[in-house]
Amino acid sequence: MKVEYNNLYTHFVFTTLNRMPLILDKFRDRIEKYITGIVNNNGCKMYSIYANPEHIHFLVSRSPMLDDESLATIVANSSEKFINDNRLCVGLFQWQQSCSAFSVSKRNIHDLCQYIADQKEHHAKKQTFTEEYNDYIKFYQQTIHKKTNEK
Repeated sequence: MKVEYNNLYTHFVFTTLNRMPLILDKFRDRIEKYITGIVNNNGCKMYSIYANPEHIHFLVSRSPMLDDESLATIVANSSEKFINDNRLCVGLFQWQQSCSAFSVSKRNIHDLCQYIADQKEHHAKKQTFTEEYNDYIKFYQQTIHKKTNEK
């Protein structure tokens, strides 16, 4: 069945292989624009993106024609090729073989866009990527267990 209307917001976090700081600030804007083009050319819409040296955050409104894994694979493969073909890092650039994809409520879009835009300041003052990532995993993967009284 065709999905005519949708609200499928996903916050992706990609990490460079072995968390090496391979994304140089002088090429950050070029990489972000390229990834934005990949997303937009696949029927999705980029809301916010920021490439840190060892990881990247981006928030998209995803087309119902693509699942999260398919979009992540397209972005990863295309951006790796672009970065390597244009020699935008020293040595071979690779993403890790897995990424994170978190669903986002429409009411949280503005705050998350601001959070992504403030990545440079966030990591300079507040926490490392490892601390940030662990907090995200705890927040998004927690489950609520209710105790039931069985008689």
